[in-house]
Amino acid sequence: MADKSVGKGQRKLHVKKGDLVRVVTGKSKGLEGKIISVQPDDELVIVEGVNRVKKHTKVQQAQRGGTTGGIVTQEAPIHVSNVMLLVEVDKDGKKQKVTTRVGYNRVEVQKRRPDGSTYTGFRSVRIARRTGEEI
Repeated sequence: MADKSVGKGQRKLHVKKGDLVRVVTGKSKGLEGKIISVQPDDELVIVEGVNRVKKHTKVQQAQRGGTTGGIVTQEAPIHVSNVMLLVEVDKDGKKQKVTTRVGYNRVEVQKRRPDGSTYTGFRSVRIARRTGEEI
């Protein structure tokens, strides 16, 4: 099996840590939660309260601040293609959370050099395709 890092470069995902997402497929379909961690090389995310699994832990030695054994419930990673970003939309005076695809825009910003002078540069910002607003 070939090394995963060869020829792929830095991966960019459509979601980041802290984003609110909804699961669109799988056994946890319809659940919403905040992203706890992102694994871009494997294209996996861990979402709070989603894809909960039971993990059996061994008893660790007590003299090193060990833990007792038992069964722990924790979140397992899911593929990033199974989640969609949630944004709030104002519909008829009510706030609703709707799923959206993510787009990118280049916006002009003022940047400062180390010597104090400023210049005009560009930075990429994420936008919600459904609303057109910056995320």
